[in-house]
Amino acid sequence: MGKINILIVEDEQRLAEILKKQLEESGFNADIASDGYLGKQLAEKNKYNLIILDISLPLINGYDLCTEIRRTNNKIPIIMLTAFSAPENKLAGFDAGADDYVVKPFDFRELLARINVFLRRSETDMTVAEKLKIADLEMDLKSKRVTRANKKIDLTAKESFLLETFLKNRDKLLTREFITEKVWGIDFDPSTNIIDVYVNYLRKKIDKDFEPKLIHTKFGFGFYCSDKEL
Repeated sequence: MGKINILIVEDEQRLAEILKKQLEESGFNADIASDGYLGKQLAEKNKYNLIILDISLPLINGYDLCTEIRRTNNKIPIIMLTAFSAPENKLAGFDAGADDYVVKPFDFRELLARINVFLRRSETDMTVAEKLKIADLEMDLKSKRVTRANKKIDLTAKESFLLETFLKNRDKLLTREFITEKVWGIDFDPSTNIIDVYVNYLRKKIDKDFEPKLIHTKFGFGFYCSDKEL
């Protein structure tokens, strides 16, 4: 992989400049956008490997900007970096399509570790099969298009990645810890019910109106994806 390009969308000028310096010292290229509108322009114009995105931004807030980016790009990792720490803010961030959520103040070493997790994941995803299939459900890994019984299923970025994780591990029991690491990245708080919330979101879209059911719960252990009960 060549030089990694990262976009920082942050209106706190000093923080943005410090973050840019630290990223460049770590071997990355980094651009800064001081508001959501400029961030949208740069994201559309340039090719970035990852975006770091504040929520409280002038012109276009981080939630709306994330949603805009996801309309045309389902693959680029987006890390929200924000002072908002409430669970409802985190849920809103993930619903908008963020891959991870880091609360200010933060340790740059932790942020760097998260960045590297997503960059390795992106590189690995380029080498896997292009389509995943179980029963009459099919997922195209390049376009992220999902169909069941030839009917298109619209998923958010986080739902899409959760489904991908299930499909890549079909017929295997996945613990909450495993799902936490694979879908939400390192150090995500497993005491919250966000995994159950997103599994329910996914079930409503891919299982509610179809047979056989594909997402199953093994109480006390975790979840698994299969066209039969294990």
